[in-house]
Parts: sequence; structure tokens; C-alpha cells
Amino acid sequence: LTGTSSLISGLIFIFEWWYFRKYGTSFIEQVSVSHLRPLIGGAENTNSPQATFSATSGENETSRQSLSECKVWRNPLNLFRGAEYSRYTWVTGKEPLTYYDMNLSAQDHQTFFTCETDSVRPSDAVMQKAWRERNPQARIKAAYQALELNNDCATAYVLLAEEEATTIVDAEKYFKQALKAGETIYRKSQHCSSQSPQHEAQFRRDTNVLVYVKRRLAMCARKLGRIKEAVKMMRDLMKEFPLLSVLNIHENLLESLLELQAYADVQAVLAKYDDISLPKSAAICYTAALLKARAVSDRFSPETASRRGLSTAEINAVEAIHRAVEFNPHVPKYLLEMKSLILPPEHILKRGDSEAVAYAFFHLQHWKRIEGALNLLHCTWEGTFRMIPYPLEKGHLFYPYPSCTETADRELLPTFHDVSVYPQKELPFFIHFTAGLCSFTAMLALLTHQFPELMVIFAKAVSIDSTYLMYLYDMQKPSLEHYKLIQNNGHLKT
Repeated sequence: LTGTSSLISGLIFIFEWWYFRKYGTSFIEQVSVSHLRPLIGGAENTNSPQATFSATSGENETSRQSLSECKVWRNPLNLFRGAEYSRYTWVTGKEPLTYYDMNLSAQDHQTFFTCETDSVRPSDAVMQKAWRERNPQARIKAAYQALELNNDCATAYVLLAEEEATTIVDAEKYFKQALKAGETIYRKSQHCSSQSPQHEAQFRRDTNVLVYVKRRLAMCARKLGRIKEAVKMMRDLMKEFPLLSVLNIHENLLESLLELQAYADVQAVLAKYDDISLPKSAAICYTAALLKARAVSDRFSPETASRRGLSTAEINAVEAIHRAVEFNPHVPKYLLEMKSLILPPEHILKRGDSEAVAYAFFHLQHWKRIEGALNLLHCTWEGTFRMIPYPLEKGHLFYPYPSCTETADRELLPTFHDVSVYPQKELPFFIHFTAGLCSFTAMLALLTHQFPELMVIFAKAVSIDSTYLMYLYDMQKPSLEHYKLIQNNGHLKT
């Protein structure tokens, strides 16, 4: 009996723990709230039209807020599949990209690189099918088929640069061919863009291809050490297509300028994009903090600061760090190397762990280059959480931290990565309860196995004692009732 009960309680405990790790809530508690409470307490009447409308509108509002908070963005500095992600897989045997992440990339490619008029040109029709293929080899084969039909198919060169090229040098060669073909097509479609809606859609597609190719060429130059050339290409691209700021090309520019240690130029970029009306990112917030920390970090000492107080420049630096940590609280652990880094995904969730991985992967070297910057971060970043209300009903400088980041990050990041969760969830009561129950029954089973005779005597004694106590309680019932009756009548005085 004790062995069976310990086994059953152990299985319940293991299932509770697994369910909490996967879904973030207790299974027993969820079942109790969803099914048992209506049976015990009765369900409230919500059948009136007004109640139904308010509940529905509330659910819709919540779902809209959740969708806006958990919008996934293309990683501005995403790596090359063939030259970087695939090499990691060859060396480690691990897949750095999840199926969900790659599926989002396939949707992006179909949105950016296809249009309604693709059926007119056979090469574009082949590429439209190629972007939908799941098998990388099938995509590469389709790209070669498109080039056989049209040697100036820019999107075919893009696919080969991303997936077939095994080095950045090879990828750059493909992108240069894509640029040559893309510019020719772009000029042709530019002249015809006003003729019909189909021509306008084709012009938008050709613009997307050209911007994508130029950006990736700039990233190739950055990776190959030609940083000034990369900066010039990014600046020219931002001037030529100023309306495409949603692509976050300025984040590529920030990283390249930091590598050049051109901090005045970095500050100029921040002055334009770190605006209250523009969406924020970890790159914007933490780069602003880095620049302010740079002014004081080389001579900052916690002992000296506690003795004489913080100067104005140090207060500005600490406030900038607090602002950055409030926006994304996952970043400091990667910058301080308290958590191991992995290759960043192709898509990120702003304020989530995926964005923190992507930022730290490229910017950790810039923090290390500035003397004392990481020391200042180490001494001050945890003070942010004393300023934020808890529970997180409202934020301090930003909107409250979204509750859906953990689920989205688990979809974007590989399974071998330990996803950072904020705020840390406390273990539910039922996990503690089932763990205690499992331990107690297991101890009883062990004692019963080792000392069967003593445990039988103990069980009998407990049984006899409990029976005797119940008998005494039953005997005392009339006396208690009589006592209450006398007390109510006022005949008993203390």
C-alpha cells in the first residue's frame, strides 16, 4: 500500500513539474479553477447580452494587446545560413534555428521577393515555388533552374548567397551578381511603375530585392573587415530609401560605428533614432547606456561612490543603464557572461530573451573594449528592479513588461538553450504539496520495507488513538451543546 501510494504520488509530482515547465502553470490548480469551482460554487450568470458583450470585448482587447506585445521582428543582424548557421551544425551537430524561426523567414521571403506578376516571367515563377520549399537542397536546385531560364534572376542569386555559399567571400560574390541583375530590373520597373497596379506591385518587389541585396553586401563587408566601406554603404542605403526605416538598417550602422570606435557618429545616429515617437530596441537603449558609461566607467569605483556620492555624469550613466535594463532585463546576464551565448535567431522578440541573445552576440566586444563599462553595469543593473512596481501592473519608463515573451522565445530559440524568464515564476503550491506527499509516502514505504513489525505496531497505535479520540469527541458533543445552551441563556458566569 505504501509503495503504491508513493509511486502514484511520484508520478503526479513529475507530471505537475513537467506541466509547469512547459506551460507555466499548475495542472491541478488549472483543473480546480476551470472545472471544480463551477461545480462547487456555482457559475455566475453571464448570459445577459451586456455581460456577454463586455466579456467578449475584454477578451478581444486582451488578445489584441497580446498580439502587439508578442510581435516578432526580423533580426537586423541575422547571420548567413550557409556560411554561418550550417557551419555551426557541421561542427556541433546541433541545429541553431528552430522550425518556427525558419518558417517565419520563408514567409518573409515570399512577402519581399514575390508578387502577382511572377507568372509572367518563368524564372520568377520558379523562384516563387523555391521560397515555399522546406528542403534546402530543393531550394538551391530551383535557384539553378531559374538561372537557366534567366541569367539575370536576382532572387536566385540571393538564395544561393544565403544558403549554398559556405563562406562570406562566396556569399559576397553571389550578392554582387544579384546587385548587378537587381539594379537593371529596378530601373526598368521604375519607369513602368505608374502604368498599372500590377506594375506598381512589381516595382515594390524589385525595390525590396535591391534594398535587401545592398544591405547584405554591407554586412559582408563588415564581416570581412572592410568596416568603413560597410558604413558608407549603409549610409547611402538609408539616404536612398529613407522610408524603409522599419527594416532597422540603423542598427547595422550602429554596430559598425562602434567597431570603428566612432562614438561621436554613434551619438548622432542615436539622436535621430532614440526618439520618444519611434519604437525602441535593445540596441538603441544599451548603446545609449554604453556611451554614457564610457564617460565615467574608467574611474568608477563602488567604494569611492558610496563614500562621496555619485557625480552628475555617474547619475546619468546609472539612469541610462536602469532604462536599458527595464526595456530588456535579459541582456546584462549575457554581457556579464553569467549565461552562455548561442547563435542569434533569424527573428527576435523585442524585450525578450531572443533579442538579448542577438544584441549580446554582436555588442559584447564593444562593452569589453571600453574600460570599466562592464564593471559599472555589474554594480548597478540590479538596482533597476527596485524601481519597477511589483507585480508588474505598470512600468517605470516603458510599458509594463509583457507576459507572453517566454512562450514566443521558446519557439524562436533552440531547445538546448536555457531560456531566460522575467519575472521569475514562483513554484505553485501544488508542486510543493505533491513533492511533500511523494517524499512522505516514499519514506513510509522504505520504513515499512525495513521494519515491517514496528510499522505494524505504529499503524495499530495510530488507528487505536484516532478511534479513541473520535469516541471522546462523540461523548463530549452533548456536554458542549449543553454548555452553549446555558451560556446563551445567561445562567453561566465566569
